[in-house]
Amino acid sequence: MANVALYKMNGDQNGVMELNDEIFAVKMKKSVLHDVVVNYLANQRQGTQSAKTRTEVRGGGIKPWRQKGTGRARQGSIRSPQWKGGGVVFAPKPRDYSYTLNKKLKKLALKMVLSDKVNNGNLYVVEDMKLDQIKTAGVVKMLSDLGVDKKALIVTKENDSVMYKSTRNIAGASASYVGSLNVYELLNHDKLVIAKDAVEKIQEVYAQ
Repeated sequence: MANVALYKMNGDQNGVMELNDEIFAVKMKKSVLHDVVVNYLANQRQGTQSAKTRTEVRGGGIKPWRQKGTGRARQGSIRSPQWKGGGVVFAPKPRDYSYTLNKKLKKLALKMVLSDKVNNGNLYVVEDMKLDQIKTAGVVKMLSDLGVDKKALIVTKENDSVMYKSTRNIAGASASYVGSLNVYELLNHDKLVIAKDAVEKIQEVYAQ
């Protein structure tokens, strides 16, 4: 099993933690990550775009001029697509872009990203990671003490509103929890700062 350093919030190392190889030592496969990321982004799309076709644009019921003899091109309606104010050809309509992906594939992709964080030294396990009050300075200090100077994702075991609110004003930093963890979020952050009990929960859930 792989070992990672276990830190306190003040940056002091407090021993090591063993990681389950079934989760944190999975071989990377880019095609799997690509499929999962595309699926995630597609599911985030609102699909609320809408434009009118020529049948939905108001007006244009009368033929603008007679068919022959004017020297101009024949026209049937001023609401045809070539006219200003006319309808849109193949106009976009509200639709659902989401689609389902195999759960095993999504779980595998998550394991791959977590393994990549370990392999590149971008995983920081913190013991007793908790704030008593909403304070951005507390999170800034923790990241500084840990030596995390790039985009960081802070992960707790459960949904921690105090940690979330303390992190949301820090540029490049985000807070999440194990239940909402996803591949896109992990890939979008260089560093992963995760609570010890969150790692234990991940190993409990994803090792099955």
